[in-house]
Amino acid sequence: MTFYQEKINHIKASCYSNDQQIQTIIETRQFIDTNFEKDLNLNVLSDVNSTSKYHLHRLFKRYYGLTPRQYLIDKRIEQSKQNLKKGMSVTETCFAVGFESLGSFSKLFKTKTGKSPSKFQKEQVSRSELDTNF
Repeated sequence: MTFYQEKINHIKASCYSNDQQIQTIIETRQFIDTNFEKDLNLNVLSDVNSTSKYHLHRLFKRYYGLTPRQYLIDKRIEQSKQNLKKGMSVTETCFAVGFESLGSFSKLFKTKTGKSPSKFQKEQVSRSELDTNF
């Protein structure tokens, strides 16, 4: 490589590097992970990293394969499973993980897990009873 080709490659790498994009997406995901129970939307998430909400949406989808909203819902469903396993009521779980409506929570939970929250909880309780008997 000639001196000029090396300089061009160096400039290209520094100008077109996607390190900043990756850092923005990682920080957004970490913010969702630690604040999933709050009222989060694309405007809030874009304000956290001072980026366009449309650009954030595209980047998040590109790097994680999910939109920020889909990731947030998955995170809330996973946490609700843990809460239900611990014996928290369905209503308490719904509001503890950030859902505003019991109906939408139940519908999303059933869509994601194939079971209603109450059925999931009953199965978990019966499994734990079986485990303690053995």
